Amino acid sequence: MTYTTESSTQTPQGNDNRKLIYGILITALVLTWGYIFYDKSKTKETVTLLETKISNVDSARNAIQAEYTLVSAKADSLTQNNLQLQGSLAERSTEIQKLKVNIGSILRKKDATAAELADAKNMINDLNGKISGLFVEIEKLKGENQTLTTNNQQLNTEKTQLTSDKQNLEQNLSKTNTEKQQLADKVDVASTLQASQIGIIAINLKSNGKEKETTTAKRADFMRVEFTVAANRVTPTGSKDFYVVITGPDGKAFNEGGNFTTREEGERGFTNKVSVPYEQGKPMPPVSFNWKKNDKYAEGNYKIEIYNNGFKIGESVKTLKKGGLFS
Repeated sequence: MTYTTESSTQTPQGNDNRKLIYGILITALVLTWGYIFYDKSKTKETVTLLETKISNVDSARNAIQAEYTLVSAKADSLTQNNLQLQGSLAERSTEIQKLKVNIGSILRKKDATAAELADAKNMINDLNGKISGLFVEIEKLKGENQTLTTNNQQLNTEKTQLTSDKQNLEQNLSKTNTEKQQLADKVDVASTLQASQIGIIAINLKSNGKEKETTTAKRADFMRVEFTVAANRVTPTGSKDFYVVITGPDGKAFNEGGNFTTREEGERGFTNKVSVPYEQGKPMPPVSFNWKKNDKYAEGNYKIEIYNNGFKIGESVKTLKKGGLFS
């Protein structure tokens, strides 16, 4: 009986311990599940936050990409339409291309950070500024170029007019010079003196020094040529040259004086040159000179031609006879 009494006494205490243990376990289990639910909620919140950040980064990237595409198109259009950029404009164009390369390298990175995207954004702003500045400079240069083109067209018009005026002046000058030359030629021709009263006599010189005219060749010691010159109002005052050409019976000219130029016959040999003073508009005194051959005169005709200013101004013929025994 005593045994039965002890056993029944211990049973309630064991139940109480089990209840306590169960309570603790349940509490721990509840806390564990609560922590799990809390941690899962935090994880979900973190994931949501990360997804939001990623979405924001992608949105920023897309916005930056769209802005870059627009700015890049503007830059390409500006540089392609102005391929002949030089000097400082060419340097600005190079800077624009470098910025495009740097921005493009960031936007092509899949894992580009927000800081890198911010740098790209700043570079796009810088790129926009440089493009606007380049556009302003190009438009300014275009305006200046248009002004220069207008001025150049005006200068070309003036040049054409001046060229036309010059041609007209040259034509008028040429015409004037031609008329002047024609007048000078007329004056030159008109200034040619004219010879008249041409006399040719053969002289026989006596031992006592006296002269006697002869018509026979064997008695002729020399010939005397005389002529007069009429007054000319055109011929200027000054020394005038007369070239005399004497041609013998054989048709050959005696050209011991040298050569001179004629207006119609070219070069000719002359026998004698006589230079005499002349006063404009007044008659000259008779011109006279003696001509002596080195050998005997042959019978026949001697032709005397007188030239002034390149023109023949007179001629005459003297005939010397063979002569008789007592002539």
